[in-house]
Amino acid sequence: MSVPVVTIDGPSGSGKGTISLTIAQKLGWHFLDSGALYRLLALSLLNKNLSFDDESVMADMARGLDIHFSAETGGEVEIYLENKQVTNEIRTEKCGNAASKVAAVPAVREALLERQRGFRQPPGLVADGRDMGTVVFPDAPLKIFLTASAEERAKRRYNQLKQKGIDANLAALQDEIAERDKRDAGRAVSPLKAAEDAVIMDSTHMGIDEVVAQVMALCQDSILKK
Repeated sequence: MSVPVVTIDGPSGSGKGTISLTIAQKLGWHFLDSGALYRLLALSLLNKNLSFDDESVMADMARGLDIHFSAETGGEVEIYLENKQVTNEIRTEKCGNAASKVAAVPAVREALLERQRGFRQPPGLVADGRDMGTVVFPDAPLKIFLTASAEERAKRRYNQLKQKGIDANLAALQDEIAERDKRDAGRAVSPLKAAEDAVIMDSTHMGIDEVVAQVMALCQDSILKK
């Protein structure tokens, strides 16, 4: 029997990262934050002052990235790049926007494809991203597309940054999210869209606990009962 996968895709700020990690912890499954891979590549390019225009260089870097995801502590996964802890560094808006540009490069997406599929190990995997259900794990028995209004996503991101002591401008965040949505949905390779068999959930007016409860119920119906 194939290792089961739950994919949770959606736009930036929809809450898919928090929901995915919570579901993985509840199920006792592995967790893949696919967006972190693109953010790590973007951060590496920024740190080395390398161009975002050379596709072959970016693809080579993607294949050889020295990255490590630590055991979950305090509800979060610690992320390392070249043995340096960069968990918060890759979450900045600068890195996020750079990652969105990197993710639009076909050669980069191809280079990271097998790396992402390698996370599929027993007893199961919860994968968070933008093309997990459409491209990376098209055979996943449960696919969820989690979304929310751009205004609500900007507010969530603003509050998240303020809680971490990072200065943020709500209007600027809203503009950046709208720009990223347009770029992610319009790219030629693996555009952001719901899989045909995905369950679409709008979390604009939902709390985390409510979303988690609905996803766990779907897991129970589509995977755990089988």
